[in-house]
Amino acid sequence: MTASLTRRACAAALLVTSMLTPAMAAAAQPVAPDRQLERAVSARLLGEKIVPYKLDFQGTTVGGFSGVDRNRCTGEYVFISDDRSALQPARFYTAKLDVDADGVHSVDFTGTHPFLQPDGSVYPSPAVGDGKAVDPEEIRVDPRNCTYWWAQEGDRPKAVGAGPVIQPSIQNAGPTGAYLGQLRLPQNYEVTMEERGPRRNQAIEAITFGSHGRVLTSAVEGPLLQDGPVPDVEKGALVRVTKQTRDGEVLGQFAYPIEKIFAESDPTSPWGPDTGVPSLLAFPGDPDRYLVLERTWVAGSGYKIRLFDATTRGATDVQAMYSLAGQPVVPMRKKLVADFDSLGLSTVDNTEGMTWGPELPSGERSLILVSDDNFVADAVTQIVALAIR
Repeated sequence: MTASLTRRACAAALLVTSMLTPAMAAAAQPVAPDRQLERAVSARLLGEKIVPYKLDFQGTTVGGFSGVDRNRCTGEYVFISDDRSALQPARFYTAKLDVDADGVHSVDFTGTHPFLQPDGSVYPSPAVGDGKAVDPEEIRVDPRNCTYWWAQEGDRPKAVGAGPVIQPSIQNAGPTGAYLGQLRLPQNYEVTMEERGPRRNQAIEAITFGSHGRVLTSAVEGPLLQDGPVPDVEKGALVRVTKQTRDGEVLGQFAYPIEKIFAESDPTSPWGPDTGVPSLLAFPGDPDRYLVLERTWVAGSGYKIRLFDATTRGATDVQAMYSLAGQPVVPMRKKLVADFDSLGLSTVDNTEGMTWGPELPSGERSLILVSDDNFVADAVTQIVALAIR
């Protein structure tokens, strides 16, 4: 190899490394820079509001908010609770938010409804053990008709015989939770008792509509079992992001590089680190560009929440690849938009959902985010508003 070729190869490698540090080194391939990501958006804090712990609303326990979206038909926001019917049947809430350039002034809940099964019944408690329990994680308002699409992770038992396999799903529901149908998912999203498919509690957590409602994009929270190990303090991992038509045709599947774990766990804790993609949000007018939320928890260090500007443009379509481990994959490019530690929040908690809010007089667009308190007293239901430029 000549010296000039060596310099060009090194420059290309440095470009990929600087933008995709969490990707596995064996998988990263040189790619051309993306001009839109060179102009990545920025974020600043508008304000926040904390919802009272275990607020009672219409006989239900408010909390566990893992997704949020804005309903253009009503002007209200919809929040999905990740209560697996343990407290009350799996459900969602509607609310009015008073948000402007000066912050989040009020959160007023207006309704709640359970998600219904195809037979019209509510989802039973996991204690019933009949395989019908769900794990709600994300909700989106259909831009065409304002019905709801919601994602749930299903369940992979810890061992054979330890419980039923519950498949993840993306379902369509009416304004009061009635079942309207569901999306056909790619085969590699299927939970099996073999060493493939989504890990336990790391299946579909993120969905978003793009291309004016023609495309639904989803992401699994963590790497599939066959795609390699979960992130650690030395390296990140690749998770799959899938674009589909409304009837389930896969338009493309891409590898998104999640960050390595930011700190060592407290050695006295029985809990290992938890990290992944809980939400992604399509940019209006750009079918290839997304805001991606990464959420990490480490025992002894708490939460690290980061927001990235990412694109599928130029990334390898991996839908036909059984495994990503060690493969020559060009991952999605990304740039950091905000590290929540630097926003000036009262606390950085388990942020899991986000949606676009109203445009601001400054020309910025507001972004509304919500945290999941897991129904525990030492966490919070925090609604945050950012200005995105």
